Amino acid sequence: MRQRELVRLLLHKAAQDEAAMVRLVPDADLDCEIIGFHAQQAVEKSLKAWLVHLGIDYPKVHNIETLLELLSAQGHTLPPDLADASKLTPFATVFRYEDLPFSAGFDRMDALRLVQGVRAFVEKSVGEA
Repeated sequence: MRQRELVRLLLHKAAQDEAAMVRLVPDADLDCEIIGFHAQQAVEKSLKAWLVHLGIDYPKVHNIETLLELLSAQGHTLPPDLADASKLTPFATVFRYEDLPFSAGFDRMDALRLVQGVRAFVEKSVGEA
């Protein structure tokens, strides 16, 4: 698959996770782990699209911090209001198989805002990929 096609595919998959979040966030009966999983996946796919666009190889990981470090090493960072995206990493690993502690204070709307912000920023950064 060509670089531009992979960037588009990853951003499309991120948009699918975001669309799922838009529908799921209002459902109070749905566990936060499910919403957090889609949030993590959307951010992960967005960051991987950015890495592909920049020609930066990345390992097969679900760790958002690792992806952000790869970008930072090449002089690319998220805006400050999106810099805490790595807090979503446990939803791809730990919280897929364990319950979210009640003390976690997961904010569904904040997670959606973060996903929308990261995807929009990456889309702007890659331009007409």
